[in-house]
Amino acid sequence: MTPAVGRGPPGSELRARRGRCGTQAARAVVADVVAKDAARSPKRPAQGSRRLEAAGGWAVLALVTLLSFATRFHRLDEPAHICWDETHFGKMGSYYINRTFFFDVHPPLGKMLIGLAGYLSGYDGTFLFQKPGDKYEHHSYMGMRGFCAFLGSWLVPFAYLTVLELSKSLPAALLTAALLTFDTGCLTLSQYILLDPILLFFIMAAVLSMVKYHSCADRPFSARWWCWLTLTGISLAGALGVKFVGLFVILQVGLNTISDLWRLFGDLSLSLVTLAKHLMARIVCLIALPLALYTATFAVHFMVLTQSGPGDGFFSSAFQARLSGNNLHNASVPEHLAYGSVITVKNLRMASGYLHSHRHLYPEGIGAHQQQVTTYLHKDYNNLWIVKKHNTNSDPLDPSFPVEFVRHGDIIRLEHKETSRNLHSHYHEAPLTRKHYQVTGYGINGTGDSNDFWRIEVVNRKFGNRIKVLRSQIRLIHQVTGCVLGSSGKVLPKWGWEQLEVTCTPYLKETLNSVWNVEDHFNPKLPNISLDVLKPSFPEILLESHMVMLRGNNGLKPKDNDFTSKPWHWPINYQGLRFSGINDTDFRVYLLGNPVVWWLNLVSIAVYLLLGSVLILAVQRGVCLPAEVQGLSQVLLQGGGQALLGWALHYFPFFLMGRILYFHHYFPAVLFSSMLTGILWDSLLRLCAWRLASCCSSSLARSIHVGGILSLLLGTAYSFYLFHPLAYGMVGPLAQNPLSPMAGLRWLESWDF
Repeated sequence: MTPAVGRGPPGSELRARRGRCGTQAARAVVADVVAKDAARSPKRPAQGSRRLEAAGGWAVLALVTLLSFATRFHRLDEPAHICWDETHFGKMGSYYINRTFFFDVHPPLGKMLIGLAGYLSGYDGTFLFQKPGDKYEHHSYMGMRGFCAFLGSWLVPFAYLTVLELSKSLPAALLTAALLTFDTGCLTLSQYILLDPILLFFIMAAVLSMVKYHSCADRPFSARWWCWLTLTGISLAGALGVKFVGLFVILQVGLNTISDLWRLFGDLSLSLVTLAKHLMARIVCLIALPLALYTATFAVHFMVLTQSGPGDGFFSSAFQARLSGNNLHNASVPEHLAYGSVITVKNLRMASGYLHSHRHLYPEGIGAHQQQVTTYLHKDYNNLWIVKKHNTNSDPLDPSFPVEFVRHGDIIRLEHKETSRNLHSHYHEAPLTRKHYQVTGYGINGTGDSNDFWRIEVVNRKFGNRIKVLRSQIRLIHQVTGCVLGSSGKVLPKWGWEQLEVTCTPYLKETLNSVWNVEDHFNPKLPNISLDVLKPSFPEILLESHMVMLRGNNGLKPKDNDFTSKPWHWPINYQGLRFSGINDTDFRVYLLGNPVVWWLNLVSIAVYLLLGSVLILAVQRGVCLPAEVQGLSQVLLQGGGQALLGWALHYFPFFLMGRILYFHHYFPAVLFSSMLTGILWDSLLRLCAWRLASCCSSSLARSIHVGGILSLLLGTAYSFYLFHPLAYGMVGPLAQNPLSPMAGLRWLESWDF
């Protein structure tokens, strides 16, 4: 018979029950011990004391919010010129005001909000945003900066409330708020026309809403529970709608939701109907609602941007046909391809331009010394090709010949209209891409050889046997070698006029860049139709826009003088990023995290991993911990674990990315590491105070906790005083000069301020 709790030696019941029920029984006993210790502890404060404590919490929240807004809006108008990526996102805000279509590798919500802020604040969209350093002069830019600063200011109170919910500790929440308020990096990112403060706002809003709705677990389906669950879904849509980095916070919420549902599934007191309600509530609020809102942002994006602009060339011909001002808009052409048609062929997947040739030959020693075939990014007479049968040179436009449509699987020749050379391939290697075959122009007046024959295939045969202009996605397969015509996207040297390489790839798995469509189409024998009937539907343009964005992200390469960085640089604050100015006469802004904050966060992660491992091993071994330690360990493992999970999810995936990375990519992770630091050091100081209370007076123990928190707060504030010129701007001597405001503060040689 199992003895009752308290009758055996410490931990005896826990060890006994572990053998019978495992970890679940151990957790139950720990909960019993905590409850009994709580019953033996002094009674809770009276109602009046609780109200006073709540009022104090609201006062602290108001204070940190006010301080956050004050630091973010201080000197917001300086410098009065473009800083760093303001040249991109300010320009995109202008495009929305002017309704001009553009391309960006990120979803549209952030740029739309910037454009809306500019429009509502009186900005007319006429500033060119050409390059960093250009003065705004009479143009209204403060509305867009103010909007970003407004959202960036909410990060501090959101983090404060999140930590308060996770730890139930006002000092932990206050320390977290101070770390973010006095971080020069978070401050700098919040003061300019960038996507980062918008993204960070939605990430923190999602995390806060998630922990709030989890706190209502004892009141499921109440109005408060539904409110926080819905706000979580809205915030997830916002984060993903600004940048694809929002997927990381979606993953964090998803993991918590799975854990929550698994816990509910193990509660035998819940009926299957109740479990189904819980599941459906999360599907509706955390999946369906975010997807609907995310899709709605693209619907608005496409409705607003109706004018042709600099983003046209990245998209298919069918997509371009819907844009006013594009030469395909309201055009009329024959619908189906026929022999004798004069056409242009555009690469669909790479959006790298039109199949092109000219009278220049490949240089000696580079494959065959034949006519060059490239892809060209602009409309040109040399983009025109005549579609002919493979086995005859007769003119299909002769009035005596009946119209014959080109069909899926036909073997054709493409004759270059300007030079009368046939599109040709052979076993010679391509000029730039190894193991791909060279593509040339060959023959005289359309007469060549069997290496000019190509089989035309419609991808997935989606539109039947005929080849439809704009809509049919086609591949051209070389009859002799079996390779597939494609564009590598590589830029040829000057002998190729710096146009893009065309190859014929023998590897069928590498044919993503080998999909084409017919754009221009001339055939006097066929009736013309308006391209309006060929325009893609909303789901099609939504899918295409995502494919183009993903390819654009993967293809991002560093530009000249870019301050790129590697993920291992970020937590140690190894290298900053210059926002403005390069010499002592410029207004200089340098994105760098407050080193005291960042290095404290880094130490905290290491300490937490060590301490958390010890606590987990202690619980697993059935060590009977004192009630105070059990309470702190629960806060550390649950609240701190949530912060650590967020940090890991927003940091480690960058090690797997092949695209170019910048220092600012780490700032979502900084939010979580700061929350972990607040929870950890408050818990450690409480543990020290508890140990002192057992041998000294309780007042001395409390002073240790209060003194430790105050020391951290004052140290953080003082470090901000030292490094604040990095964020608010410096003019005058550089850091090496003793007269510089940053003299003696260049603690790492890699800091270039």
